[in-house]
Amino acid sequence: MEEKEVILTQEGFENLEKELNYLRTEKRAEIADRIKVALGFGDLSENSEYDEAKNAQAENEVKIAELENKIRYAKIIDEKDIDTETVQVGNIVRVLDMEFDEKIDYTIVGSTEVNLAENKISNESPLGKALLGAKKNRVVEVEAPAGVMKYKILSIKK
Repeated sequence: MEEKEVILTQEGFENLEKELNYLRTEKRAEIADRIKVALGFGDLSENSEYDEAKNAQAENEVKIAELENKIRYAKIIDEKDIDTETVQVGNIVRVLDMEFDEKIDYTIVGSTEVNLAENKISNESPLGKALLGAKKNRVVEVEAPAGVMKYKILSIKK
């Protein structure tokens, strides 16, 4: 099976490494302590604390494997390679929502770094795909459940 390239900013890559380190060290130790305590409760066939700790251990190991895979296939976007002529991953794009006459700044990131609370949208999202490659003053259309949304690109920054 061919693995998919994971597009990340330098900050996103560093955050993945920090999370991986936390899961490998502190989280593993915390779960091991929970298992040790649960073993002290005796009969494992009716020991819900033990079952919960073992499930937490399995979930942690799956998450570690996922993060290792993302890091292995990471393609870090170099700040120097980002221009402001056309929209690309790493840009901050100010758009005008033409329906609501509202200006919004979006940061285009890889799917791993999406954070809607910070207006970080994926290059694979409908809006992200529509914006990629577009230039300033262009109007892009995005298919949404409510119909076609139109956005005018006001500025492109790093």
